[in-house]
Amino acid sequence: MSEPSPQSVHARYPEHLRQQVDEYLAGLWFTVDDPRESAEAEGTGGLVEAMRYSLLAGGKRIRPVLALATAESLGCDPRALMPAAAAIELVHTYSLIHDDLPAMDDDALRRGMPTCHVVFGEDVAILAGDALFAEAVRLVCEVQAGGPAVQAGILREISRATGVAGMVGGQYLDLKGAGAGGAAPLAAMHALKTGRLMAVSVHVALVLAPPLPEQERIYRAFARELGLLFQIVDDILDVAGSEEELGKAVGADERMGKVTYTSLHGMERARALATESHARARALLSGLDGPVDDLAAITDTAFARTN
Repeated sequence: MSEPSPQSVHARYPEHLRQQVDEYLAGLWFTVDDPRESAEAEGTGGLVEAMRYSLLAGGKRIRPVLALATAESLGCDPRALMPAAAAIELVHTYSLIHDDLPAMDDDALRRGMPTCHVVFGEDVAILAGDALFAEAVRLVCEVQAGGPAVQAGILREISRATGVAGMVGGQYLDLKGAGAGGAAPLAAMHALKTGRLMAVSVHVALVLAPPLPEQERIYRAFARELGLLFQIVDDILDVAGSEEELGKAVGADERMGKVTYTSLHGMERARALATESHARARALLSGLDGPVDDLAAITDTAFARTN
């Protein structure tokens, strides 16, 4: 039997979880309870506006939805993990704001809207990204259920996923052209740049509701595979996608001379790699004990997506 193509996969994305995420994010105004601190922060409304402009720009919210779906599969009420899930989306949004800056990828369009620095200026965009990361940490510390041990465990996972051995380190390697070294350096760079933040969406749920060791091993392997799948498809869409559907310019990687899965392997082989990765991720889900319908739907969406 032949492997499915993206066109043949009919993904049922967990819209109920995305709606919960969107509602929660819309309620974040980054205020503080202390009256004196609140008074001293008067005049920062423009910064909050820039933060919310990028945060509420839409999208599938795949990372926080993945966190909630993982909690669900572990028998945990997804709402109990919402602060951590939202924190990951704040971190993701900060990374997009900074990636779009002229010093990085120099993009003027994101999710069909002008990028943060185009609307608010580079200085405010940098600060908006910085503040989103700080507010993500505060959200976990102040609101996440489970007590100090769970909060510290979640912050440990997020910091590992975003530091030198994570997203920021991967961005550095990308800027320095590490992917040009061949298939292995390219895979390693993307494991950091894209894979770590995708995987941490699964990992935070494991902190809140720890499974048995063998089950945790499967969850972590699935998380890594999903990150790989997402990046391969991202590279394919940068060549074969439409600007209207993607909400951003296509062909940016080629214009900047970046090595990608498509430039290194060719489009046909890149599509085959995505198909193989999708199959591996789905196979890993079959080894989990809990309900995985939403996790499977997210995996199918990552494979079949056009934006």
